[in-house]
Amino acid sequence: MESAPRLSIIIITLNEAENIRECLESIAWADEIIVVDSGSEDETIAICREFTDKVIINTQWPGFGPQKNLALDHATGDWVFSIDADERVTSSLKKEIEDVLNATGSHIYSVPRQAFFLGKAMNHGGWWPDYVARLFRRECARFSDDLVHEKILFEGKAMRLKHPLMHHSYTRLEQVLDKMDRYSTAGAQQAAQRNRKSSLGKAIFRGFWAFFRAYIVRAGFLDGQEGFIAAVSKAEGSYYRHLKLRYIQKKK
Repeated sequence: MESAPRLSIIIITLNEAENIRECLESIAWADEIIVVDSGSEDETIAICREFTDKVIINTQWPGFGPQKNLALDHATGDWVFSIDADERVTSSLKKEIEDVLNATGSHIYSVPRQAFFLGKAMNHGGWWPDYVARLFRRECARFSDDLVHEKILFEGKAMRLKHPLMHHSYTRLEQVLDKMDRYSTAGAQQAAQRNRKSSLGKAIFRGFWAFFRAYIVRAGFLDGQEGFIAAVSKAEGSYYRHLKLRYIQKKK
């Protein structure tokens, strides 16, 4: 009798003590959980070891894509699900994933994410449904080598799951500012590696367009004051990414 397919869930972490327990509790049913940590200085590693003995420490930060590929290399399941520390799998999504594992269909699936911004469910401004490829047969996909905004690389077309993955992206304004700073720096470094160019004028235009697209074109105003704050944060991220790229160019 053929054994049931096994599922590995992979996570990368860095100082996620505030988030990681709820994330791990939501996926404790998986056959295998693999965590690759970048050198957390809080309780992240200790919490992870309560749920899995597969905690790998890699402090030589290679970027999001390579770090996730390291986690993938340690997976032994037939299927892999990639999750972030600020995400949660609901019971309905769990059931849908289990159904997929036991069905004959696609080798890769995308899942809609329901994002929460400062405690509010975001349904506009480009936040919903935000389909992301996350569930795949282990041998059929890899992550791109991008420093930031990595993608899952695969052949063919991903099928879509119905039930959403809960994404508690920001609970405090301090997190918004911190992530905007870190991601704009990483984005600028990645653009510089690809010989992209920028200028003050381009930074201003891209920042304005990011706000206009999120708040007006994608109707972020329907999400109230959180929609406005989210649109401003997207504008700042775009503005500073291009501005930092400009200063990287000047140093060269």
